[in-house]
Amino acid sequence: MDVTIVDHVEFYVTDAEETARPLVEAYGFRRLGESGPGLPGQRTILLGQGGIRLLVTAATDPAHPVAAHVERHGDGVARIALRVADAAEAYEEALSRGATSVAEPRSWGPDVVTADVSGPGALAHRFVERRGEEFLPGAIEPLPAGAPSDVDMLEILDHTALCVAGGALDETVRFYTEVFGFKEIFEERVEVGDQAMDSKVVQSASGEVTFTIVSPDPARKPGQLDDFLRANGGAGVQHLALSTRDIAGAVAALGARGVRFLRTPGSYYDAIERRLGEVSLSVAALRAGNILVDRDHWGEMFQIFTESTVERRTFFFELIERHGALTFGSNNIRALYEAKERARAAAETRV
Repeated sequence: MDVTIVDHVEFYVTDAEETARPLVEAYGFRRLGESGPGLPGQRTILLGQGGIRLLVTAATDPAHPVAAHVERHGDGVARIALRVADAAEAYEEALSRGATSVAEPRSWGPDVVTADVSGPGALAHRFVERRGEEFLPGAIEPLPAGAPSDVDMLEILDHTALCVAGGALDETVRFYTEVFGFKEIFEERVEVGDQAMDSKVVQSASGEVTFTIVSPDPARKPGQLDDFLRANGGAGVQHLALSTRDIAGAVAALGARGVRFLRTPGSYYDAIERRLGEVSLSVAALRAGNILVDRDHWGEMFQIFTESTVERRTFFFELIERHGALTFGSNNIRALYEAKERARAAAETRV
């Protein structure tokens, strides 16, 4: 199957305007379009920055399926759209390999064809075939191009993190490898105190679509991933990683606009030079921004994670800058887990 890139990501939310506002005002996304009469019963806003396209959708009719989805799972990612050369062919191929139909192939004007299949939990995948520039003719009405944002530092979707139930990791990996033709490229186990999680990474043949799949160890003490699964009503997208060429500048700019990032203990930075030697960003800059760093055989990567702002605390963003690195920061997976545990403990203390 010729999956090339992530075409767009769609959020289902309680209030489209309320969700879109901080993405525009704090993250620097621009409003590119909004739903027209071709999408009855819903309010959808198209946002863009670099090569990233986000749809934010809320039900305006309580009988609309989006309303039921949000009622069960809360605000979060409901659909990840994958670009293909032939949407109808990809859809039929996916069904023949075990996927379940969500929406049959549909043409939107002469230049766009879509078709949807189910993914893990409540997540759906949409195949998108494009031969023109218009996003979804007859459904999303383009807006006049506005002034460029002064925060325009996010480029593409680097990877998507999926959280699945304990014991479902291998099954989910098989789904992506058998249905979509992805390859497993990485695996990791992290143990923190009495808790443990396992992760595997699958990637499209193009190398441009990547899913990091994480799962709690059911034999160990329940932790943050179990909290996610309970609050989300099952498996789903835990975070989206957005790439940038200047993570220190992006953290400073987004932080000044109100984005809150997870904090990292000073001891992490005290050990960087001992652990990795000299790195291409100064330790002082990393410490000032709470930015994580790791290295693999191919180069370095710098990462940071935002605090969750959705009501159920089930979704957050990651910013990532790669200097040749191809993997996902083995040491930083532990750092993220520990940071989320500190935030979880603080929230329990406040209750």
